[in-house]
Amino acid sequence: NPAAENILASASGDFTIKLWDIGTGQSTHSLKHNDIVQSLSWNASGSLLVTTSRDKKIRVWDARAEKPVHEAPGHPGAKNSRAVWMGEHNRFATCGFSRMSERQIALWEPGRNEPIGGFTMLDSISGVCMPFWDEGSNCLYLAGKGDGNIRYFEYENDKFEFLSEYKSAEPQRGIAFVPRRGINVHENEVMRAYKTVNDTYIEPISFTVPRRAETFQSDIFPPATGLKPAVSAKEWLEGKDGIPNKIDLESVYEGTAPKEVVADYKPPTIASAPTPAAKPAPKPAPAPAPEPAPVSRSPPPSMKDQGASMANMASKFKDDEPAEPEVEDDNSSFEEVQRPAQRAAPAAATPARVEHATKIPSPIKPASPAFKSPASTSQPSPIKQAAPSPSSSGHIESSLDQIRQMLEQQTKLIGKQNDKISQLSAEVEGLKRKVNAGGSQDQSERIRQLELELEAARS
Repeated sequence: NPAAENILASASGDFTIKLWDIGTGQSTHSLKHNDIVQSLSWNASGSLLVTTSRDKKIRVWDARAEKPVHEAPGHPGAKNSRAVWMGEHNRFATCGFSRMSERQIALWEPGRNEPIGGFTMLDSISGVCMPFWDEGSNCLYLAGKGDGNIRYFEYENDKFEFLSEYKSAEPQRGIAFVPRRGINVHENEVMRAYKTVNDTYIEPISFTVPRRAETFQSDIFPPATGLKPAVSAKEWLEGKDGIPNKIDLESVYEGTAPKEVVADYKPPTIASAPTPAAKPAPKPAPAPAPEPAPVSRSPPPSMKDQGASMANMASKFKDDEPAEPEVEDDNSSFEEVQRPAQRAAPAAATPARVEHATKIPSPIKPASPAFKSPASTSQPSPIKQAAPSPSSSGHIESSLDQIRQMLEQQTKLIGKQNDKISQLSAEVEGLKRKVNAGGSQDQSERIRQLELELEAARS
């Protein structure tokens, strides 16, 4: 436990985690799981414990109450997964595998069923990834078991940003990081690890910041967790929490006695799982709209009624001119033509017919003659035709000139084509004579080409 004195947690093959009071040598609490526990990690105050197990579940425990305060599905892969609490942050990180055996990393908030930002794929190496948290630099170190690589990420804005990677040809079987109070501040060392190589020796690995170390670098060396616990074992078992005081690393840099800094403790909170949205209240059924009354239809009109209606419509468009007086059959002009001997005495011309004839003159067609009644004279007057207008005659003349020019051009074109056809025919005949006299293959091809041109010209 990072805050309580002489409190230790251990996992065993009986699917339990036991809490021990080292001072008395007695087990104080037991946390039962459904499968083998693969990893465990305390939060900064030692009140909560996060565990991963082979049943692919992640559990956050209230250690003193011996019950999980939250349980969520973890990495879906079949291989081991690891968890580490991120110091005083209300977050923890996990490493595991996907269903396709790809190594993953995830960031969690206690109380949530899904990781923040989802699972992030790292690579396809088969070795289990072990996470380590550095509170001073807010960095997460990932060391692969069985390979020589150590990656480190910076935690900012609820996500991990990749910084760099330490690579070595010697794979590590196990690895551990020293507390931050044990680093060399004069060499700008921010972290130090020790790894086992082939089970033969232990190799130190130093992580430093490349800058000149003439003065103390306060931005990379904040106060580190001290040696004195915040509460005793008895106080912790009674429910008291706290965070150990910190050490000012500037006093370590100057070589004086370590100066303690009081820690600002904030109790952790467990986020509540999102509750399902309440179903909206059913809307009241809309009132039925009033239906229109059916329109009563009268019986269809009869044929007689339809005929009368059409007659009324036709009367609206009837001409308003006075009707001409009817002429008896005996006085008809046609009858007079057939029987000239029985013509009546001359009578005055009907004014209505003359007025009607002079109302519609045509500028292009010959003017209609004003006929006189045969009864007015013994001999019909000769019909006079209107002279054509000068505008229409000029238009006709220009059209004829255009037609003449087109005919002349076509005549010239036909003559040129006939000359070309005659020339090609003569050339073909000459080549045929040469071929018959023993011409070459080229000449035969030339003849064939000329024949094709001749056919095209004729068409």
